[in-house]
Amino acid sequence: MPVYRAVPGSLALYKIRPARVIQVSDKIDIDLGAGKDKRVRDKDIVILHPGPLNRLDDLVELEGDLTEAWELLSGETTHLEELASLIFGDFTPASAWATWAYVAEGLYFEGTPDLIQVRSAEQVEADLQASRAKADAEQAWEDFLKRLEQRAIEADDRERLIEVEQLALGRSESSRILQRLGHQETPVNAHRMLTQVGYWSPEYNPYPLRQQLPWQDPELDLPTPAESDRVDLTDLVAYAIDDEGSEDPDDAISLDGDRLWVHVADVAALVLPDSPLDQEARARAANLYLPEKIVHMLPPEVTRQLALGLQPVSLALSIGLKVDEAGKITDVEICKSRISVTRLTYDQVNERMQEVPFSEIKAITERFRLRRQADGAACIDLPEASVRVRDGVIAIRPLVRLESRDMVTEAMVMAGEAIAGYALQHGIPVPFATQPSPDKPETPEGMAAMYAYRRKMKPSQSRTQEGPHAGLGLNYYSRTTSPLRRYLDLVVHQQLQAHLAGETLLSYEQISERISVTEPLNGAVRRAERFSNMHWKLLFLKQNPDWQGEGIVVEMSDSKATLLIPALAMETRIRLRKPVPLESRLQIGVREVDVEDQVAWFRLIG
Repeated sequence: MPVYRAVPGSLALYKIRPARVIQVSDKIDIDLGAGKDKRVRDKDIVILHPGPLNRLDDLVELEGDLTEAWELLSGETTHLEELASLIFGDFTPASAWATWAYVAEGLYFEGTPDLIQVRSAEQVEADLQASRAKADAEQAWEDFLKRLEQRAIEADDRERLIEVEQLALGRSESSRILQRLGHQETPVNAHRMLTQVGYWSPEYNPYPLRQQLPWQDPELDLPTPAESDRVDLTDLVAYAIDDEGSEDPDDAISLDGDRLWVHVADVAALVLPDSPLDQEARARAANLYLPEKIVHMLPPEVTRQLALGLQPVSLALSIGLKVDEAGKITDVEICKSRISVTRLTYDQVNERMQEVPFSEIKAITERFRLRRQADGAACIDLPEASVRVRDGVIAIRPLVRLESRDMVTEAMVMAGEAIAGYALQHGIPVPFATQPSPDKPETPEGMAAMYAYRRKMKPSQSRTQEGPHAGLGLNYYSRTTSPLRRYLDLVVHQQLQAHLAGETLLSYEQISERISVTEPLNGAVRRAERFSNMHWKLLFLKQNPDWQGEGIVVEMSDSKATLLIPALAMETRIRLRKPVPLESRLQIGVREVDVEDQVAWFRLIG
């Protein structure tokens, strides 16, 4: 191909655009069209045709025989002038630019203006197939997006929607699908899309997986519990008192004269430190209690073997203690035991609170409660509810404050203080539960005051160093009565077991390591449980759009009221025409429910 010099009116290639040379001096002025001129260096452009080209608009589309020229030149090389002449029969600025466009496309030809390669039939066919596949893929993508908008997905669409699911479960931060449809890329929007198009059922609960928690129980082989000397306490009647339907009773109480016994399932007899069972429980931190199921931190067979009252004789770690008239714990005794357990519900015991031994146990726990209260324990009694899903039916049952429940709660707190004191006395490293005092300690009365005070409470922490637990009004405390469902409770039991057997204890550093692993997981478990409960409550309201009930005003800000709904144990905000006193009881009904965004709006009735 002849080498052309830049002269006014010649056709140049500037980057990928056509340009007309206007003037040549030490630099070259070019016209890029649309009134845009630019001064460039000689090396910045390639002259495709010497001209004359009066204006860029003269580079009109031309008709030529591209394939005939390609077949004629098969296996050869050529240049722009020759190729333009073969395709269009002439070499003009317009044919030069049209020919270069074919070369730049890269299907039949490739190279530079002065050395153009003729591509083989195999290369061309491969590119054509790839182009057709790309066009088919783009059409399939457009068809898929249309089905999404029409909410009529097909079976093959589910694979494409995995990317949306990953966003909905918090495993990615982006989704090409949501982006293309103009939706903000958030887990809420991803959740909403998946339910709208039928990828997830409306009932699907994403929150445990969104918190990166396991969804299935662990599957591990169980060893045989090690034989050990045990105190026979089967002559005492031990009562495991739980909510109806409880599946994992891990504590019981009994009375022997003025000594109260708190018996706890001896899980440490089976789960030894750093064993596969222990490592699995540590990686889960706690049982995950969902309305639809329980995800256990230990294989369910552990519960079947060791939960209290599921076998004729249960293995326990028993904590015996007395409480003096001032409510202080004295004479603590700890032993591995065998007990005979009677299972009762809170409702059953509540009807027998005036009978022995429950009246006597109540008197002991009441002395302890009054002491805690005098020492600043927070008394916060806000609505709670049990949410259960069985066979697709959602049941919400408010938890009524019962004497029996309070009695058992106090007994478990007593055991926690007793164990903490015992560990300190004997130099046993254990996780202590601590909680700083609010900036201004109070004794709230009424639901509104309790609601406000709860927001001032600081979170509790697990530490190897003892410290006050402000919420409980105790100087030291260790959670110890739920080793089947809380890992740090199990750690306490492992330490006590080693102590009683005269074996090597875990060090403070090892306890600290276990705390650092499980504390974040405990937070994730609590969030998953909270979000899951709200999920099913909102589905309940969605299924019952005519629901009506009572809301209690616990906060007023101008005309906006915060209400607690006892029947649902829910909080909501509602706009009123004028402020009302705190503790006012308002009749409300459902106005709108957004399950994916975890919010419900209510309206006043009457």
